Amino acid sequence: MTGSLWCVGVGPGDPELITRKAARLIETADVVAYHRAGHRPSTARAIAADLIPDGVVEEELVYPVTTGEIDHPGGYHGAMAAFYLECAERLGAHLEAGRSVVLLAEGDPLFFGSSMYVHDLLAERFDAHVVPGVTSVSAASAGLSTGLCRHEDVLTVLPGTLPVTEMARRLADTDAAVIMKLGRTFANVREALAQAGLLERAWYVERASRDGERLLPVTQVDPSHVPYMSLVVVPGLDRRADAAGRASGSASSSSRTAMQRVPGVLPAAATSERSGEPGTVFVVGLGPGPDAWLTPEAADVLGRVSYVIGYAPYVARVPTRDGLVRLPSGNTVEVDRGTQALELAHDGHDVAVVSGGDAGVFGMASAVFEARERPENAALAGMPVHVVPGVTAAHAAAALAGAVLGGDHALISLSDRLKPWDVIDARLRACARADLAMAFYNPRSASRPHQFDQALSVLREELPGDRPVVVARHVGREQEALEVTSVAALDPETIDMGCLVIVGSQGTRTTADGRVWTARFVPSR
Repeated sequence: MTGSLWCVGVGPGDPELITRKAARLIETADVVAYHRAGHRPSTARAIAADLIPDGVVEEELVYPVTTGEIDHPGGYHGAMAAFYLECAERLGAHLEAGRSVVLLAEGDPLFFGSSMYVHDLLAERFDAHVVPGVTSVSAASAGLSTGLCRHEDVLTVLPGTLPVTEMARRLADTDAAVIMKLGRTFANVREALAQAGLLERAWYVERASRDGERLLPVTQVDPSHVPYMSLVVVPGLDRRADAAGRASGSASSSSRTAMQRVPGVLPAAATSERSGEPGTVFVVGLGPGPDAWLTPEAADVLGRVSYVIGYAPYVARVPTRDGLVRLPSGNTVEVDRGTQALELAHDGHDVAVVSGGDAGVFGMASAVFEARERPENAALAGMPVHVVPGVTAAHAAAALAGAVLGGDHALISLSDRLKPWDVIDARLRACARADLAMAFYNPRSASRPHQFDQALSVLREELPGDRPVVVARHVGREQEALEVTSVAALDPETIDMGCLVIVGSQGTRTTADGRVWTARFVPSR
């Protein structure tokens, strides 16, 4: 009579999280098996060590490769497939001899666990069972003491080994997320979080439920000291509460849609026979904040197009309705969005590509025109494009302060992603010497914290220290705040991507009640 195989989850690390059933099976097993890396002991065995009986047969299943190079004709996956076959043969010999085998698995056996592959190979020949365990996801969310997902929130679990663009797309398309398999992938994971607009919400969890557990904002983690088995957790913000907030006029943009286009495939609800006439790409500015700042033209366009495309937080601001397909994506893929919109228009659909603020000011309008002119998109060159203006973030911030842009001014993006820093430096100096007020977009990102620091150094060289500065945060939203300071007093560490910074000109005044305005009259120089 053959023995039984038990794939047993031992939980994420704390031995007290082992289930009673798992403990009973471990204590009565003939054979206890476990996987481990070649350079360290088995974590699963360490968790269950107090339960393993003296004299029991132990089978160490040592991985042929973890992060190093592998000499196998099938590469990493070929080497691992051969290894799992070897594991199955070794454990199968015990089962043939009538011994009960417990194969330990860290966390849960069927959740990114090696034991599942061995189970698959043996289950058709032997009596095989799985005992679930507490996952590292549960331990991480418990450590953070925060709701992972609430009500209708969608939770997505991702491996950190995905390409950055694909990871960002999936992150942008969910409410809550867990990213596993970090280590050397951490820099890419952080970049994907930034592109999806989730970096500030993301938490890093190391050694969940164990001694030495670490819980940190992802922005504070040193990438050179990230173990493979650590996690990133992005808690949901409650889709139902967000929907209620929108219904009551709140400007929350935390929700995500569950719709995403697979390249080359249209969602069934949106598929239609081509009319023979192209559709139109509308590039729509949503304004920087509340729904009340959406123009009537923009609202009309959004109410009749078949598709809405854009950066996920902006797409989330467009209400759902029958016949509308929303296609969110991560940041930094603007031209790809433009191409996608043009392709849909080519197939006869009307499409809205949305931007915050005004689509023509550091928004999607230029990206759509750029996509239309690319040589590889020659078939799309004639697609109609109509730009729908919106309230700009700079002018909304200026209005909050008073009239700081009441005279000649310049709008400058401090991002050096699409232009070199020496160009930004030259433009800052030219505008300062020309006595223009300046409004700064993209002032200080988590991935490029140097931007604003360098810009402020230039301004301090070129302008007097008492020149008024306005820092507007989350204009038009619940977290709206305004600070009036000066070039000399401004602390760059207080600036982030939720801010719009305006530096006044020589004619800018600050009133006794804290209002900031720029005189219309400019004396000759």
